[in-house]
Amino acid sequence: MTKEHPSQWQEKITGEWHGLPAIFDAQGNHIGYNKVFRSSVFENGMTTYYMDTTMEGAGPLRARFEARNFAFGVKDSDQDRIYMGPDFIGAGHPYGALVDAHYYSPAWTSDLRTMVHVLPDGQTQVYSSLLYDGPTINGVFNGIYKVAFDYPTNPETQAQIHAFVETERVNGTQPHILPWKHAGTWTGDMDVYDAGQQKIGTNHVIIRYTPLTLLRAEMEIEISGVINKRYKFARYREQYRHAFEGPAVYGNGMAYGRALYTSQHFYGESLKIRGREFLIDDHYTLSTVWHFFQSDKSKWMTFGVLKWEEGEQVLKAKY
Repeated sequence: MTKEHPSQWQEKITGEWHGLPAIFDAQGNHIGYNKVFRSSVFENGMTTYYMDTTMEGAGPLRARFEARNFAFGVKDSDQDRIYMGPDFIGAGHPYGALVDAHYYSPAWTSDLRTMVHVLPDGQTQVYSSLLYDGPTINGVFNGIYKVAFDYPTNPETQAQIHAFVETERVNGTQPHILPWKHAGTWTGDMDVYDAGQQKIGTNHVIIRYTPLTLLRAEMEIEISGVINKRYKFARYREQYRHAFEGPAVYGNGMAYGRALYTSQHFYGESLKIRGREFLIDDHYTLSTVWHFFQSDKSKWMTFGVLKWEEGEQVLKAKY
């Protein structure tokens, strides 16, 4: 299917994107990496998505995820990006600088939920894919990508990308662990889209965080703008598993490296959040995606970058 102009999302992802997503098994254990080069090209009114991968890892998932030279057509629009195969079949749904995709990979024999957040610099993507057998996760990929426009011809660009990939080799194994002993605050703005994928405004978000023990903390969240809510809950972490224990929000989460996937239910309301909270750097900066559902129907898709400001050390040596 040909069209005159690419979608806004297609324009955001122009260029060649390089990354080294970390690979995790269903239990959250890091098992390897997948070196990826990918690009999405609008040419002669048609969009083609190219991806090449090189697996680094061991165990039974190595053979399952060993696939090369992906190239598939895309029916491109800002409502739905429909993947026509042969490598991926399904659709992605753009919300401004975020795409939420659900599709099937015959080569990986997996059903995928993929989320890509293009950060405000326009040069960085925060990526994650949950891979399923029916309702059961069989593996997870996640990592950060950087864009390049002259990688094949420019040695300086090649050096920058290679250096970035090596930092991902270290950072990709880091677990999703929030500050151990210091209280502090995350603040930032999150774009808000309605169920029809139309931007309806911005939320300003403040998260006040106080450790209670080395594994428990209290969070007070204040949202103002399109959504106006203020609520508190305690959270608990055991290895890769996280739990949210009220009084305002109950639920749990599972971390695969830096990415925490959450399910949170508001007490006394038919409102819940399915989220992804990704630690971008050593300063606890979060790429945050909160998808609100009301009466089990999509209500708001919200996302943005929240920055950490360290406060008082509340857990100190005891004598």
